[in-house]
Amino acid sequence: MKTDKYFKIVVLILLTYINTSSFEKVGTTSFQFLKVITTARAASMAGAYSSIAGGSDAVFWNPAGLTSVENIDLTVGYADWFLDIMHYSFSAAYTMKGVGTFALQGMMTNVGEIEETTVGNLGFVNGIYNPGLTGNTFSPKAMVIGISYARDINDRFTFGLTAKYAHEDLVYKSTGALIFDGGLKYKTGFKSVVIAATLRHFGPEIKYIDRSFPLPQTLNIGISTYLFSSDDPLLAHTNDHSLLVSYDMIQPRDYEQQHNVGLEYGFSDLIYLRGGYVLNSDQEGLSAGAGFRFRGYSLDYSFNDYGEYLDSVHRVSLSFSIN
Repeated sequence: MKTDKYFKIVVLILLTYINTSSFEKVGTTSFQFLKVITTARAASMAGAYSSIAGGSDAVFWNPAGLTSVENIDLTVGYADWFLDIMHYSFSAAYTMKGVGTFALQGMMTNVGEIEETTVGNLGFVNGIYNPGLTGNTFSPKAMVIGISYARDINDRFTFGLTAKYAHEDLVYKSTGALIFDGGLKYKTGFKSVVIAATLRHFGPEIKYIDRSFPLPQTLNIGISTYLFSSDDPLLAHTNDHSLLVSYDMIQPRDYEQQHNVGLEYGFSDLIYLRGGYVLNSDQEGLSAGAGFRFRGYSLDYSFNDYGEYLDSVHRVSLSFSIN
């Protein structure tokens, strides 16, 4: 039993080392919409979520977390992004005992209507300057659909895989690609400590006209624990109160390494208050949010501060589970 335990830890460390050492940094990546995820709980905890992802929306963070679904789980999400851009998401998961957990995901980005301008229309018309407007509008769009599978290897070690198709329509040119995610979770057996590793957005370079750019591949290594709760806490046992702390080291392909920290306080498994902070980011910083759970329903809200020059971002998620 001890050999099996140490073997799983070694596998996790080796996979993490391989992914980290082969991570080539680039200045520009394609399919930026893949970075925007509507999950409110994760966003309120600054994305320090790889080791605590659970429910159907784990498909967006760490598919290994899907095994927490006992029967059926559904989640819808919305993010009010910059410049009136709207992001929507949907996820559904179903667990077949003895087989594993299967999940579906969908994401859509709605940029809205943009007025078309051309150089040929620049100039004065009847004494009024026209900045190039043609009178036409266009609407760029992006979407993702995918399937996931996750399974418990034993009572501590879990893996998950995702295959998804992403498509971006920039009106003048559109393209798509098959992309993969993979994740691992390991319950250490020491109190409530969980460690995890995920690799997201792994796939081919995306070509527009005559230039190609890699996907926004991201590696997360996370750890989390309950400082106090009713289930094997790190510090103190309490029945009605809990405090979850999580940390993710994030290695994005087009940015320097980031360190994200999140906290979640829960009262009677009913009301939750959350907060987090992103370190080493030019825009992101403080995050906060709240959640409410009742009879299988979960409603979550998050607020993310993007500094002096960008608007704050608000997210809302609604989940329903059948156990």
